[in-house]
Amino acid sequence: MLSIRWTFVATALLVLLAGALARPAAALEVGQKAPDFALPAATGGKPVKLSELTAKGPVVVYTFIQAFTAT
Repeated sequence: MLSIRWTFVATALLVLLAGALARPAAALEVGQKAPDFALPAATGGKPVKLSELTAKGPVVVYTFIQAFTAT
């Protein structure tokens, strides 16, 4: 029983330490390029990369935050 308690305490301390040392991602400055990322295609095809879309021109990424909520 004592080893289970120590395992729990050690795990909790490691989680707290990891959270304390984590840094949030830096915000982009106005005019700075967004980092490249890939998302799965809505139709199930190959992933869509931001770099492929921006090669064709400007891209607007828009999300519907409350589209599927009860509010």
